[in-house]
Amino acid sequence: MLANPMSQLVDTKQATKMTRSSYPHLLHRVKTSFASSKTKTMAALVALMLFLALNLVLLVLGVSSRYVWGSQKDPRLIIAKQGAVSSENPICSYIGTGVLQEGGSAVDAAIATTLCIGVTNSYSSGIGGGGFMLVRNADGSSEVVDFRETAPAASNKTMFQNNPTSSRIGGLAVGVPGEIRGFQLAHQRHGRLPWVRLFQPSIQLCLEGWKVNQVLAARINTSMAWILKNPNFMEVFAPNGVALVQGQTIRRTQLGLTLQQIARNGADVFYKGEIASQLVAETQKAGGIMTMEDMASYEAVLVPTLVGFYHGHRVLTVPPPASGPVVLSVLNIMEGYDLKSEGRTFTNIHRLTEAFKFGFAQRSYYGDPSDISNITKYVDEFVTKEHAAEVRLNITDSTTHNVSYYQPAYDIEETAGTAHISVYANGEAVSITSTVNQVFGAQLMNQATGIVLNNEMDDFSMPDSPNGGTQFGLPPSPFNFVAPNKRPLSSCVPTIVEKNGRVEIVVGASGGSFIVTATLQTIINILDYGQDPLESVLQPRFHHQLVPNIFLSEFGFPEDVILNMQHRNHNTSSYPLFTGVETIRVLDDGLILASSDPRKGGLSAGY
Repeated sequence: MLANPMSQLVDTKQATKMTRSSYPHLLHRVKTSFASSKTKTMAALVALMLFLALNLVLLVLGVSSRYVWGSQKDPRLIIAKQGAVSSENPICSYIGTGVLQEGGSAVDAAIATTLCIGVTNSYSSGIGGGGFMLVRNADGSSEVVDFRETAPAASNKTMFQNNPTSSRIGGLAVGVPGEIRGFQLAHQRHGRLPWVRLFQPSIQLCLEGWKVNQVLAARINTSMAWILKNPNFMEVFAPNGVALVQGQTIRRTQLGLTLQQIARNGADVFYKGEIASQLVAETQKAGGIMTMEDMASYEAVLVPTLVGFYHGHRVLTVPPPASGPVVLSVLNIMEGYDLKSEGRTFTNIHRLTEAFKFGFAQRSYYGDPSDISNITKYVDEFVTKEHAAEVRLNITDSTTHNVSYYQPAYDIEETAGTAHISVYANGEAVSITSTVNQVFGAQLMNQATGIVLNNEMDDFSMPDSPNGGTQFGLPPSPFNFVAPNKRPLSSCVPTIVEKNGRVEIVVGASGGSFIVTATLQTIINILDYGQDPLESVLQPRFHHQLVPNIFLSEFGFPEDVILNMQHRNHNTSSYPLFTGVETIRVLDDGLILASSDPRKGGLSAGY
């Protein structure tokens, strides 16, 4: 059983203390007492010879000797030997690592960690939402569990035409939640620990409480205008009308009791029992159309992994309705440039930006393959090396171009927030992204269950409505129109990179449309620019999604780069890119490096 770190984990500094106390071997220093100075000298000489020999071996193997187990100087970079978890909350990373230490699979750890994130970061994730899980087994096989939310059976493509706001707020905005069915399917196929064990830490967290961190406090504060009008949210996040602040204790008692029911009785209690009844009643009371039949008929699905190659590395990612094809397409385009020897030059930043623009133009052809059959045809074309070579011929080093140059077929739907978790242990890896879409989803919380409901219906394209397209003269995409039981297009790109048949990188991000570009920059930072996971996530990021035609850079981005991009005719703007990248890297000698993005308050854990 895990020790209870919950009351101690107030912020990153306290989480670091917890990591030190929980994993003392990570900070272990061998202290030996010698009887004489002569013995000390001889021992030092032997140690030096062994050190030089070890470094020679590492050099031959091509492994950097700057990373030594137990020697990390920055607590934001975890150095581990057997397993690691990266998430947006240190409590949750700790919980996931505890599951691994008990002999749980990477899938077990991913489920336990994601359940925890749904408790602590309910503004972006939770069992009232859905997502995608990429699973890579120790034998090298892989698969994707698609637990994306679906449109209720009574949905139609014009349902938001007269009230576009209803796709974001209220009952109509809610898609049928998929997370629990996804976890059930993944656990049936890959779980080793009992189902109930994976829920225990999050139940404990809900009932005993934890300390509000800076990120949660900020999310509550920016949502206060509507929270004060919503008794269910106010009871939890703003008792007596006063917003919780950093350091205060928060409890989610009703959610904890709900998790207990699911832990004891399985997924059916969520989809066919009292929990389903509560969620259906909540959405219908708020004008929604989700029914008990919608809940009972929901299925998570297994889909094949989308596979590509980048400089000899095998890249595993997720197919539509996720945005994995954009990752493979952009990597294929950039493979034709020598980033490793040239470095992060102005021109290479411009080239990557142009690759982003072409990639997002291709994304306008994507949607749910189970609804639109020819989407697979577009994916097969866009992820080829031949197509990438054609794109490179159209990248002009001296200038960018207007939107039409990149030939998007339709408007590019912008998506909202998410949460990501990366897990690695003993050759197994999981990259999982889960979401309720925008901050606190549809702004609906069922009081009896404590579940925050998603507003995933807003990720569909909508004909003739302000959020359905027509920007820059582009029509909304019929590939992503609302239809009964359909899954909306998603920006999620959980990704795993292999080298010589073994796991090398487990990565993914949160942050809506910024997910794709943040994940790509992290992969390139590691493979081309030689950065470790912490260096790669600390690197200032930029973003371009073609529509709008603006080069966005986060605050603190180098001014000389921005000026150079302007000279190449880019429209530029600075923006707080609130993305969180969760990264694990496995070195050639098996040493594990893990880092969570400080932009969202994350901290990894390992052993």
